[in-house]
Amino acid sequence: MMQLRIMNLKSISFSLVIMCSTLSLCAQNVKIDGVAVVVGKNIVLDSDIDKFKQEVELRSEGKVKFSDCEMLEELMQQKLLAHHAVVDSVTVSKAEIDSRVERSIQYFTQEYGTIEKVVAAYGFNDLEDLKKELSRVQKENVLIEREQAKVTEDVDVTPEEVRLYYNGLRDAEDLPEFAAEVELAQIVLKAEPTEEENKRVIDKLTEIRRQIIEDGASFKLKAIINSDEPGVAQNGGFLGPVTKDTQFIKEFKEVVFSLDEGEISEPFKTDFGYHIVLLHKIRGKAREVSHILIIPEVTDEKLKETKEKLEGIKKDLVDGKITFEDAVSNYSEDKATKNNGGLYINPYTSEPTWELTRMDPALYGRVNELKTGEYSDVFYEETRTQEKMYMLILMRNRTDTHKADLIKDYVKIQQLALAKKKEETIEKWSKEKITETYVKLGNDYKKCTFKANWKKEN
Repeated sequence: MMQLRIMNLKSISFSLVIMCSTLSLCAQNVKIDGVAVVVGKNIVLDSDIDKFKQEVELRSEGKVKFSDCEMLEELMQQKLLAHHAVVDSVTVSKAEIDSRVERSIQYFTQEYGTIEKVVAAYGFNDLEDLKKELSRVQKENVLIEREQAKVTEDVDVTPEEVRLYYNGLRDAEDLPEFAAEVELAQIVLKAEPTEEENKRVIDKLTEIRRQIIEDGASFKLKAIINSDEPGVAQNGGFLGPVTKDTQFIKEFKEVVFSLDEGEISEPFKTDFGYHIVLLHKIRGKAREVSHILIIPEVTDEKLKETKEKLEGIKKDLVDGKITFEDAVSNYSEDKATKNNGGLYINPYTSEPTWELTRMDPALYGRVNELKTGEYSDVFYEETRTQEKMYMLILMRNRTDTHKADLIKDYVKIQQLALAKKKEETIEKWSKEKITETYVKLGNDYKKCTFKANWKKEN
């Protein structure tokens, strides 16, 4: 499995720059340590190698281990790509970097609850320091991605190359084992609040707005008392700067950008519930805002009614009174899957297949025992926006764990063959570029044996 082992490291290393936005690999206040290598104007520290090793082991679930020298060579290749992206005048717009930084900050804020906790957890002085470091990291990410894409843009594989690649693995008894995979489809029925409940929420927000505007009540205090937003006790409803690129839903941003400074919106609806928004300040393209969110309640009676309706649909499916596709078209209320036969797309791969053992444990428990064509029990689910719903899952197809087969697994083998060819192209490019690039190895790594001539020995 040596060939696939090397490819595993390659795939991790080429995506590792993206993972740096998790901050585990790029926290600012690490102790000053030794310089492992300088490539062009880019530095790799000893601690970078340790963090890379931890990330590889984490992402491979402990199945892949490499020496410090192997890790260093992969990091050097990344720095070489970044260096020559600058040499080749690869451009990166500020808007693109700002957008990536905003997405990273939103991710961390969701994980930790407040941005203040994120700043403290990773040892930054304030939000501006955090943004500055994320901007640096994300700019390097884009440079590496674009230079890599430029180097490999003309690389492709023919069917004959795929066959030869497969035969080589087979002859070396190095065929990969593909895990059990499933294709799933779903029917979703949402348990909606009544019109009376929606009106109650709107009236409550309208009264809160009146008390703030006419009686001088504190927006922050009203948010802490009334808002259903997670973390409101810490942030008082303050969301910080919002731009048109910030990953808030469209309806929310439309209201934010319609307000003047100091203005409070009328109540409005999004997928999360009903809001009112206060615009504090306009800072260039950004709007500093706070909001109060109230989520309408769904009655137990409505939940029961929704569940019974979906159980009736399941009975009709089992009895052959309706096809699954027609049931999806007629009844399902999930926008993402209603028009594709209910096909449940894996959000991590954008493919309709799911590796069974890598599923969310709750979903795994519901489908693990199903055979092709069987249905799950009707079950309750609640989304991150606190929408309440009942779901039914169909096992469309199931493939058990097996050794790679050229016919059954052609697309996967083609992807492996293409990845290998791209890796070889990058390695060839690296060997050529090393000769014209400043490289200085730290003393601790001069004894390493590298695939490329990083030591520039004759």
